[in-house]
Amino acid sequence: MNIYLQTLKRDLNVAIRNPSSVLNPLLFFVISVSLFPLAISPEATTLSQIAAGIIWVASMLAVLLSLNSLFHHDFENGVLEQMLISHHSLPLLILSKITAHWLLTGIPIILLSPLLGLFLFLDNEGVKVLMFTLLLATPSLSLIGAIGASLIVGIKNSGMLLSLLILPLYIPILIFASSAVSQVSAGLILVLSCIS
Repeated sequence: MNIYLQTLKRDLNVAIRNPSSVLNPLLFFVISVSLFPLAISPEATTLSQIAAGIIWVASMLAVLLSLNSLFHHDFENGVLEQMLISHHSLPLLILSKITAHWLLTGIPIILLSPLLGLFLFLDNEGVKVLMFTLLLATPSLSLIGAIGASLIVGIKNSGMLLSLLILPLYIPILIFASSAVSQVSAGLILVLSCIS
């Protein structure tokens, strides 16, 4: 477990030294959500109906944008080779890298989502469920994304290939999460809205 925390701390320090790898996906997330009212309609009723879907699609694309840096720098520096030949548990090392990715991408998205939900006229119950679904599902986005990132780690300019591999696997998460928020906003599910 000590090597898990060491690898997690190392990845967080690397991200602090290279803040653009963390800030670019978050800026993309905020900008893409804020452009939808300009493109569709500024009416509150229209935006509140599609707010959950907008935020979920933007969060998935932001996570996808950040996946290139998950293993790429360690592959170029030879750190991945050292992990493979070390006596430490490889799944534990990879899990620590995925945890660092989620802490740097998933947690900020979860924290930004209430503001963006209110910006899109999502009601308070919908905002609570949106945060809850993001809290449950963003680790899955990082875990699934790590599979695709590991498959293309040695390929240069592989962003499009990563999208083709990962986006179909993200679709079930998108369907269930956005429908949960929509049903709460419609008053069909009251159990999830009690969680606060």
